[in-house]
Amino acid sequence: MSERLRPTRLDRRALASSVLVPTALAVVGVLVLGIVIAVGVTHLGFLREGHRSPFVAWTLIAWTVFAGAVLALRFVPPHLVTRIVLGGAVIVGIAALIGPPNTSTDSARYAWDGIVQHAGISPYLHTPQSDVLQHLRPDWLFPDKVNGTCDDIKPRFRGLGDGRLGHCTAINRPDVPTIYPPMAELWFALVRAFVPATAQYLPFQFAGLVVSLGITVGLLVVLRRLGRPTWWAALWAWSPLVAAEAVTNSHVDVVGAALATAGAVLVAFGRPIWGGIALGAATATKLIPAIVYPALLGRWRSWWAIPVGIATFGLLYVPYVLTTGPKVLGYLPGYLSEEGYEDGSRFALVAKVLPGDAATIVVGLVVLVAAVLAWRLSDPANPWSGQVFMIGVTFLAVTPRYPWYALLLIPFVVLSGRWEWLSLTLAIALRGVWPSVVAYRWWLLAAIAVVLVVTLVRTRREDWLRWRDRLLGRDTVRHDTVHPDRSDGVVS
Repeated sequence: MSERLRPTRLDRRALASSVLVPTALAVVGVLVLGIVIAVGVTHLGFLREGHRSPFVAWTLIAWTVFAGAVLALRFVPPHLVTRIVLGGAVIVGIAALIGPPNTSTDSARYAWDGIVQHAGISPYLHTPQSDVLQHLRPDWLFPDKVNGTCDDIKPRFRGLGDGRLGHCTAINRPDVPTIYPPMAELWFALVRAFVPATAQYLPFQFAGLVVSLGITVGLLVVLRRLGRPTWWAALWAWSPLVAAEAVTNSHVDVVGAALATAGAVLVAFGRPIWGGIALGAATATKLIPAIVYPALLGRWRSWWAIPVGIATFGLLYVPYVLTTGPKVLGYLPGYLSEEGYEDGSRFALVAKVLPGDAATIVVGLVVLVAAVLAWRLSDPANPWSGQVFMIGVTFLAVTPRYPWYALLLIPFVVLSGRWEWLSLTLAIALRGVWPSVVAYRWWLLAAIAVVLVVTLVRTRREDWLRWRDRLLGRDTVRHDTVHPDRSDGVVS
């Protein structure tokens, strides 16, 4: 080798620096993120009135560190990225499960439903405060009152029963039956099958970590098949929202997100029957994953996912219908009314302009239009951007007040590369710790601005023309084979 071609010592140092610096920053960043999450879980206590500002600060700090760590990861050599993503996912996940739930007590209901099912009783049949189930109550879910009150252990617990002989309970809405669909109930029974009734929150937290890590691995595999950089998986694996809602507070929505992502991938890769089974199970976990469907339906054979999904949804209900009858819907209708879906009061953006029933109608029309656009404009072999669009617009219209709903959006952000939609997940996360409708509107408007600006900058003129032709039916070519390397021709 000539002297001119041989790398100099200075070149080697520059090359080593270009590898070591971003790698070190990414590793240090995810370690710091783990510390931030661990400190919040162990020191902030339970979210309550008068104690929300520390949670807002903690959320913003965690998201800032998260963004910095992922930005550094972009410049790490590809052969190191997968190991760093997986290692960081484990670090963040472990940090998230070292303390009890801190913003929600939903997993207390999960545990109770699992305990009831293992006693051979349908969770839809009785309320937690029913005397029929009194013999099943573990002390950690139903502690005794102290001097006739639960005030000293609020808000994690609330009163159950009257007077000094009553109990406290960690279960929210103890006077109504469960609201969860059958796949969620099967998950509750599965997790509680391996632990005694005295086991508290850790089983669901650990199960949430396992599912979250499974999604990370699945995203890495799919990204490799798509030929896209695997660092994108860190948007899920290291997300503070995933750590908080899938692990610390162990919401069942992570199971719905896993099944919905798996179903979408299977349908897009030419397996509509298996994909339909997964999507039906996802919808039977939490109803909202049904909005994943429209972007997948550009190929005629993909439509098989709909009847298969409906059949799966129905079959999952059969065991509970046989044991419970018409009570199988539980408190779901009452919950929808309580949350303001019926009268339109819960829609933070639309209700500002159109109050009452008109808001509900407009929201329904917005979701319907989004579904049509996602169906018509998405490449069925690469539908991820269409699904981000569908989920994102639905969230903007419905404006969920609970951050765990946003778990459904993140895997499709990873697969599509539409990072700008993470601004919406941050807005929803902030709403979870600071329940101000006025502030939430501003956060949502900021997210809309980010999405619009990035979309306009990214989108080429030929993309707009192609979408116009598809919408008008001029582009009749619908792909029947998988093109894992394609990323164009989809809505942003």
